[in-house]
Amino acid sequence: MAPVNELLQAVHARLSGDAALVALLGPDGIVDRRRDAGTLPCLVTGTVETRAYGTASEDGLECLLDFEAWSATGRREAEEIAAQVRALLDDADLALASAHLISLSHRRTASRRVAATRHYVAEMRFRAVVE
Repeated sequence: MAPVNELLQAVHARLSGDAALVALLGPDGIVDRRRDAGTLPCLVTGTVETRAYGTASEDGLECLLDFEAWSATGRREAEEIAAQVRALLDDADLALASAHLISLSHRRTASRRVAATRHYVAEMRFRAVVE
């Protein structure tokens, strides 16, 4: 399996195994695409971008992972979900089967109201380095 897929599985396991996050989202609240408004709030795995990031002695990947915390009730809920995701993933030590996670760090969070849907979203970006 590709290291990025192992990383995504480990991230999903960390997020879905957290009782506080599941309490905020509901049991099926972590998804890979946003569904209709009836299933909000939810946490969506967004864009995953990878780049070669090797050194003279090691092959490596830099992975940029985007997540979207969606809420139909307000920015506060979206930000609450985002805060829990940051607490779970920033500097997390996740085990991968065929690679080694060197670092996982939160880069940014931006929240906004989506005018077309009247929902709120907090968009997060994390950076991971895998060897």
